[in-house]
Amino acid sequence: MRPISASGLRFSLTAVCTLILSACNVSDTRETMPATAPITQAPSQTQQKPVVYQVFTRLFGNTNSNNVPWGSIEQNGVGKFADFSDTALSEIRQLGVSHIWFTGVPHHVTTTDYTAYGISLDDPDVIKGRAGSPYAVKDYYNVDPDLAQDPARRMAEFEALIKRTHAHGMKVIIDIVPNHVARHYESVNTPAGVPALGSNDDPAQQYQRDNHFYYVPGTSFAVPEHPGNFHPLGGAAHPLADGQFDETPAKWTGNGARSAQPSASDWYETVKLNYGVKPDGSFDFPALPVHFANKPYAKHYAFWQNQDLPDAWYRMREIALFWLDKGVDGFRFDMAEMVPVEFWSFLNASIKHHKPDAFLLAEVYQPERYRDYLHRGLMDYLYDKVGFYDTLKRVMQQQDSVTSLDDVAARVSDIESSMLHFLENHDEQRIASEPFAGDAQRGKPALAVSALKSDAPYMLYFGQEVGEDGSEDMGFGDPSRTSIFDYAGVPAHQRWMNDGKFDGGQLTDDEQALRRFYTNVLNLAAYHPAMQGKMHSLLANQAVKSGEGDQVYSFVRSDPHQALLVLSNFSDSEQQVNLNIPISHTGLAAGTAVTAYSLLSGTTIPLMQQHNRIQVQVNVAATDAQIIELTVAANHSE
Repeated sequence: MRPISASGLRFSLTAVCTLILSACNVSDTRETMPATAPITQAPSQTQQKPVVYQVFTRLFGNTNSNNVPWGSIEQNGVGKFADFSDTALSEIRQLGVSHIWFTGVPHHVTTTDYTAYGISLDDPDVIKGRAGSPYAVKDYYNVDPDLAQDPARRMAEFEALIKRTHAHGMKVIIDIVPNHVARHYESVNTPAGVPALGSNDDPAQQYQRDNHFYYVPGTSFAVPEHPGNFHPLGGAAHPLADGQFDETPAKWTGNGARSAQPSASDWYETVKLNYGVKPDGSFDFPALPVHFANKPYAKHYAFWQNQDLPDAWYRMREIALFWLDKGVDGFRFDMAEMVPVEFWSFLNASIKHHKPDAFLLAEVYQPERYRDYLHRGLMDYLYDKVGFYDTLKRVMQQQDSVTSLDDVAARVSDIESSMLHFLENHDEQRIASEPFAGDAQRGKPALAVSALKSDAPYMLYFGQEVGEDGSEDMGFGDPSRTSIFDYAGVPAHQRWMNDGKFDGGQLTDDEQALRRFYTNVLNLAAYHPAMQGKMHSLLANQAVKSGEGDQVYSFVRSDPHQALLVLSNFSDSEQQVNLNIPISHTGLAAGTAVTAYSLLSGTTIPLMQQHNRIQVQVNVAATDAQIIELTVAANHSE
């Protein structure tokens, strides 16, 4: 961001969006959907940190608003790869997004009949919802047929989407679920010479190192007993819905349940993969020396080349490299903590050897294991869920003081840059849902903190930026989270989508304003140079006139030319905040005159300077934020 006048500075906040839009200058090609569109390179703006847009692929482009509980694909509709038109991708890019995580791409089990395309019918007794869980993968070597205009060409349609996404300056992430696969795993697209999962297993053994699954010998699988009047299709007819599923011998369930009849609360639609962990928990593979925590991926790669390893390790490596060769840029690893760290060293070293800049994000919820998965497991990033997200959620609900934010951040200060922040994802409640905050506006102060406090990546869940509340009761699961199991329309997101125009034409004024706020904050997170500076909490330097200081959080990010001052008000009333900031915290040179400019309201903020300290008074509206750029005074002169 260049030093400019107050009127010009407003451009600095929106420059990226405006320039990307004008540079792309593409028409919406939704009808013909070529692999690429004739767009020019986006402006040379330095990305300060990744911004990830998680999108539930089958929901994104669905314009059907019926939302019949337990509704079929014919009743409720489904989104397609083709819905990610040039216009849609350009709009996503304008949010500051560098990576799109297309959730639910690999072919998973579903109650929809695709037998006409050579795909076997799945049994609803081991499926969750009408559409099925995207984490019950049926075929790792193809994409989900729901997502294609022509299921016979579904992989080609996904490859075209990859190219379109790349053409808009963004990278593509998909899920890999290493811990489990669908109970009805049946790959019809496994490459020649690659054995299908389980094809060479000895099912008479509970455990054998090179079996891909664990077994319950001599016992057949039994469908869980569900409470009440539960029906896997909500009562709809299906030729295989008979309360039975043929599996002899039974396999262990994905969450590790060893009974031939898992409970309804188990991951009964999945089976656990065997990476050489014996039933007693001991390992059947070589240990990775502790000192490898400090070694680059090339050393890890070399270490594993001559080792004798469980067969599942090689099969999962083949799957990951298959998708990289399709053009995928990285992976979000589901429940990575349920798979040994040694396997991750092996797999991620292989991925980095194949594609050094691959983006590797893992779901790990055990803080005591974070460093092991990062340093020995070679993950790039982990969810900061049980620490920062959970704490920030309590602050948003006014159940905790803002001082807890500094406390929890301190626990991961040495790995902070690797701890991805978010406020929503497919597993978590929507901010606007009643059990969370009940109002999307309460996400505004939290966004300023979550996106700007750390130089780690920030992740946005589709619909969050327009206040989606997840209130639809679609069948399997409970409202407050947008359904990942059923066919559904997403109302607030559909208003932004505006029948495929992707122009926000049906949004309310409040939803439009919320999306502008997200766009502004996320572009600052993506491009402002202070995101690479140091973060200093200002809790010890602030005085809140009302005395509600436990609900106002302030911090500054340093930069030699343009520091960022952030104030977030989590309270229900406007707050007057007085700050006394050491100029050393800002990164600006001591003894220079400083000006303060609000990047959100477009106004100059009066301040005083004395003894190398900056004194400033800021009014912050209820459940809102102020983001102020501090620069040397000369930089704002005409």
